[in-house]
Amino acid sequence: MYKLHSIGELESGINSLEKMMETITDFRPSPIAGRWYPGNPQRLAESVDAYMANAKLPPIEGRIVAVIAPHAGHVYSGPVAGYAFAALQGYNPQIVAVISPMHHPYPQAILTTSHQAYQTPLGVVPVDKAKLKILDSFLVETLGYPISRVAHDMEHSLEIELPFLQRALPAGFSLLPIMVREVNPRVVHGLGLALAKTLAGENAMMVASSDLSHFYPHNIANQLDHEMLIRMESFDPDSILIAEEEGKGFACGRSAMAAVLWAARELGADQVKVLNYATSGDISGDLSQVVGYASAVVLATQQQAK
Repeated sequence: MYKLHSIGELESGINSLEKMMETITDFRPSPIAGRWYPGNPQRLAESVDAYMANAKLPPIEGRIVAVIAPHAGHVYSGPVAGYAFAALQGYNPQIVAVISPMHHPYPQAILTTSHQAYQTPLGVVPVDKAKLKILDSFLVETLGYPISRVAHDMEHSLEIELPFLQRALPAGFSLLPIMVREVNPRVVHGLGLALAKTLAGENAMMVASSDLSHFYPHNIANQLDHEMLIRMESFDPDSILIAEEEGKGFACGRSAMAAVLWAARELGADQVKVLNYATSGDISGDLSQVVGYASAVVLATQQQAK
């Protein structure tokens, strides 16, 4: 069962984060707090804790290398996302790589923040600048170009996962934030390999942020999303990338998922297990146009990985 943090623990954590803020001065301010999730720290903590506590996890055998989680507003995708982050109970990574799509029309293929930290109502999450430099070097070696830095981006799909991480994991982890616009398999595969090299030997966790089909009737969305879930569990990144071209499945974060799966394979993972699936219609009751959400864990199940 997921252990809820008390309000006293929340206040203590905020005090610790206030001390951290004395040394970090360049924050990416949240453009979505109060809209995509509660802006009040106590309400946000309570709602995220409830999503995780209500998750009825199946047996999970093996070491979690990564999770896949949706990124809509918490009221819609929170119950599904809660499964992915509840599964991280007991883990204490020092670095968390969150890989998401970039929905906004930047011309660059792979982006990250230029700020020192992300800020949510629950406090700040410092960006691991040293690991970003290492990832840069591997990307230059593999693809011929580094990650592009952007300031004050409006992207929601990366930030939306942070309050879950802040409540699911002990304080003190740093963030490796990556946003992807490119769907070219060579680029996405290169990113995955570079991630694996960057995180090899580290106490790390990866999060792939993606929703599934968008704005189809509920029954059609279920069919399209079921196909994508099959491709996720087949551990075949290429099939995820081409699903949309084939008209068989959709995921706005397909590049993020594929990159994380390629990285996870290099880091010893051998299985993907879907934990939960739902659509926005399951929350709103409007089945005419829905968005699909899934959560999954990427596992290393071999004996030597345990």
